Amino acid sequence: MTVQNKVVVITGASSGIGLATARKLAGMGAKLVLGARREDRLKQLAAEFDSGQVLYAKTDVTVREDVTKLVNLAQETFGRVDVMFNNAGLMPLSLLDELKVSEWEKMIDTNIKGVLYGIAAVLPIMINQKGGHVITTDSVAGHIVRPSTAVYAGTKYAIQAIMDGLRQEQVENHIRTTMISPGVVNTELYSTISGSDRREEMRKQEQGMGIQPEDVANAVAYAIDQPEAVGINEILLRPVAQQH
Repeated sequence: MTVQNKVVVITGASSGIGLATARKLAGMGAKLVLGARREDRLKQLAAEFDSGQVLYAKTDVTVREDVTKLVNLAQETFGRVDVMFNNAGLMPLSLLDELKVSEWEKMIDTNIKGVLYGIAAVLPIMINQKGGHVITTDSVAGHIVRPSTAVYAGTKYAIQAIMDGLRQEQVENHIRTTMISPGVVNTELYSTISGSDRREEMRKQEQGMGIQPEDVANAVAYAIDQPEAVGINEILLRPVAQQH
């Protein structure tokens, strides 16, 4: 089974990479269940496709019950879950000595715990199926730390450990794992930065050299559309113009 007819759950699906991936996979014939906090955007997206192909539910990934309900919607409607794409994330960059502790906590809750909630929701289903695919949006920041990225990069380094642990533990159940690790992408992610100067700097960088969300969506589709015996464990992609 390739992308067509696969049941795919996507979090953070109302904009950026999640939105582009939803459109890409739906166009390839997948059945989608989308989650995000902005329900109005999900409704508009679902209306672009055939009735019943794209379902959605308002979802805050920091609330475990929300993520569980989203996955259960897919299972109850389509009878299985083939792919879980943990895509929701925040990037409020700041220097450590600025002590933006509440922002650190939001990143940990979204970028790490949100992914773990997705894994917890889908893993029993995939174990029972003896197959499935867990994909998580990581980052170049999961490989390189720079000033102002310490906590954000810390959450992405954590994803490297969690996803590789999942891969090793679920070999016998034929559960594939993929980390999608982009560099600069032209999305709304910069808007979560509270410092106005740093936010404007990142906005200019993203709009100046960032690759498009559709480029990342193509990478997700590639990872899914492989033979079941092939595991694409990580795709690391940057703009050609990005040095680090």
